[in-house]
Amino acid sequence: MEINSNNLINSNILQTKKFDNLNAENITKDEEQLRKVSNDFESFFLNQIMDISLRSTNIAGEGAGSDIIKSMYVQAVADSSSGTLGISDMLFDFLSKNNK
Repeated sequence: MEINSNNLINSNILQTKKFDNLNAENITKDEEQLRKVSNDFESFFLNQIMDISLRSTNIAGEGAGSDIIKSMYVQAVADSSSGTLGISDMLFDFLSKNNK
């Protein structure tokens, strides 16, 4: 079989019905979900950074439950700071542009 530009393109790929049910409600719902995932990732990222950086400190004391208190503190700060560092905005923009 000879390879040329006419038989390199599969015409069935171009005939898709992927976007037939696309409407404004679906877009906003998808964007809301993507925004939530982006914020959750930023919260997880911040949680990991704070966990590593506060590992050797005595911010929560030195008792038996200090590790639990420290992890609860780190989680609360990471969750409340979600969406404020700009990581979630960059991730949201990248995924929304490249996912269309």
